[in-house]
Amino acid sequence: MLHELLLALLGYTGDLIIDEREHQKSLGIQLSPDAPISEECTFKLAPDLSFIEPSERDVIERIITLGFYYRELDRFATKSRNLSWIRSANESPLSRTSELSKGKKEKQSLYRRAIANGIVEVLSVYRSAVLHIEQKLLSDAMPILSTVTQGLNKFFVLLPPLYELILEIEREGICGGRLLNLLQKRCHCGVPELQTCIQRLRWHGHQVMYNQLVSWMVYGILHDQHGEFFISRQEDRDTEHDLSHPDMLEKLAHLSTNDASLTDWHLGFHISLDMLPEYIPLRVAESVLFSGKAVRVLRNPSPAFRFQDALSHQQIPRGSQRIQGIAEHCFFQKEPSLDTNLIGEELFPQSEADKIEAMLQDLKESSEFHKRSFEYAVDSIRTIAASHLWQLVVVRADLNGHLKALKDYFLLAKGDFFQGFLEESRQLMRLPPRQSTAEADLMVSFQLAAIKNIGDEDKYFSRVSLRMPSFGIKVKSSQVELPKAKAYNDGDIGALSDSSSETSLDGWDGIALEYSVDWPLELFFTQEVLSKYCRIFQYLLRLKRTQMELEKSWASVMHQDHTDFAKHRNDRVNCPISQQRRQGFRPMWRVREHMAFLIRNLQFYIQVDVIESQWNVLQAHIQDSHDFTELVGFHQEYLSALISQSFLDIGSVSRILDGIMKICLRFCWNIENQESSTNTVELEHITEEFNKKSNSLYTILRSSRLAGSQRAPFLRRFLLRLNFNSFFEATARGVLNVVRPRPTLPVLH
Repeated sequence: MLHELLLALLGYTGDLIIDEREHQKSLGIQLSPDAPISEECTFKLAPDLSFIEPSERDVIERIITLGFYYRELDRFATKSRNLSWIRSANESPLSRTSELSKGKKEKQSLYRRAIANGIVEVLSVYRSAVLHIEQKLLSDAMPILSTVTQGLNKFFVLLPPLYELILEIEREGICGGRLLNLLQKRCHCGVPELQTCIQRLRWHGHQVMYNQLVSWMVYGILHDQHGEFFISRQEDRDTEHDLSHPDMLEKLAHLSTNDASLTDWHLGFHISLDMLPEYIPLRVAESVLFSGKAVRVLRNPSPAFRFQDALSHQQIPRGSQRIQGIAEHCFFQKEPSLDTNLIGEELFPQSEADKIEAMLQDLKESSEFHKRSFEYAVDSIRTIAASHLWQLVVVRADLNGHLKALKDYFLLAKGDFFQGFLEESRQLMRLPPRQSTAEADLMVSFQLAAIKNIGDEDKYFSRVSLRMPSFGIKVKSSQVELPKAKAYNDGDIGALSDSSSETSLDGWDGIALEYSVDWPLELFFTQEVLSKYCRIFQYLLRLKRTQMELEKSWASVMHQDHTDFAKHRNDRVNCPISQQRRQGFRPMWRVREHMAFLIRNLQFYIQVDVIESQWNVLQAHIQDSHDFTELVGFHQEYLSALISQSFLDIGSVSRILDGIMKICLRFCWNIENQESSTNTVELEHITEEFNKKSNSLYTILRSSRLAGSQRAPFLRRFLLRLNFNSFFEATARGVLNVVRPRPTLPVLH
């Protein structure tokens, strides 16, 4: 009887102690390891035993529950540690297909296998206790049942909670980080023995996590066959969903020509919140994600970068670019005799990799998980990775030179070049753009301006290209209509298309610049960043074009006026008419001066108070920082400050500014065409519209919401320049509700 009991304690039932589930199904045939875990104890004493007292029956039935728990835990451990799913190379395709069809129901898990290893440790202690009880019973002359109860009493605290644990794991299909969360919750109990046992299971689970961290943060390899790590690859369905957005399509089209490392950096990996343990903060998980991606980049440099880096160590004279180009051509025609691992070793030294691995190894060997130590180690690893990535991007790839080039061309710091470009293309921009040849027509003026203003020492100009996006303009006899949804459109383009005699030239507002960025700068200058630069460029180019047209219109008309005066100065009959005509145009030129005053001050405010001040702040940050992620943040703040302080993110102000610039252009073209097309009503309408919009602009900008906020710290200087003699403040009172008298314009003869 006692031997039957001891066998039942190890999961083997017989005639005296039976398993109801086995007995009902097949009269004693053992359950297969793949059978589901029973949700209630099925070990019972045989009902036909009449020689056992009721009190002894209660004690035995209580003891044999440990055998049931042992068997279920052992079955769980055996199934979780089963490696038969690893198929051999010589397996037949037919059997492989059948195994796959069976394996679809059961998902493998490294974390479950690790927990199973911990459960095996507990069960080995339990088996040793049963063996010790057997030896004690054999040595006693009168073996008693209390010996068994006394020897197994401590396992009534351990095995039932472990059984409930595996039951929940099986029922919910828990794995990965969710399994670590479950163990974390079960760890908070008031039983020291059980807490120690659960902590040991957590230790086994953390071994898997630390191995994955070493693979990811030391070698940049994601080792996660079963999708259990909190860092995961972007799933195909997510990518397909994102492809519905035009921005993502443009991003993928751009990245398709680059190395896989860039695709991985932007789109390849993300944090799986379902598998992120609750005791690991999201900030720490983001540091882990960044560190692994940085190591992947550093260990896998672009082939073109390897070649350029090798050439940079050779002293190539300036003026031998043609020889360098031939060398690059030969590089892509034939594999170079460069040690590709050498460049990666320089970017990420093995000593640093060993240092990171040592930090993770210390965490792995610790018997308990210490949150503070884990976060400190991750932050240290992230600092190492960010520092080496900073060295790659800032020093080797000359980040500051490219930032200066973007400032020169996208923020119009090279004013002489863009002045020349606008002068060369001025006559072209008087006509509606032709969709088929607009870009080619502009390229002629662009190249002419470059020949006159860009020197050979500017090595960044070759990266700049002019683009005229597809604007879809339909040219009509009376006006040019623009689509409502146009690329890079920032303002209200249809606000001034009232007159049927107007030819809208807003199609030229679509002029854009593109900047060619090589690896690894594409990690810094993403498509989102370059699109922000392009948006600011289009705004500044419209502003500069408006300023130039106001100046050119004044110069052109004054030249014509001086010519007429010289021609008729001896003609006493026409001289009074000419003088009267000049006197009549004074109100109109007063309006032109108001326009020029507003545009000049707005341009000075943006170029000096906004761009230059923010550029100095960015340069100070670049000098002080040695962290790549900090630089990315500083650059984002720089762009956000440019956009916000230029009012591009305020729809009402942006629309008013666009309207003012279009009014100024209409004014200039009407003045210069006054000889052939007399339209005083249109000029009066332009004057009235400008007065309304300019005073509305001043009213909005001087509001406490803008002038008193920190988003535009130099806005008060701009307002002071505009209102230095209180003219704007006086005319802005009630301007939106009171119709101003129209200036008297002469009838041209």
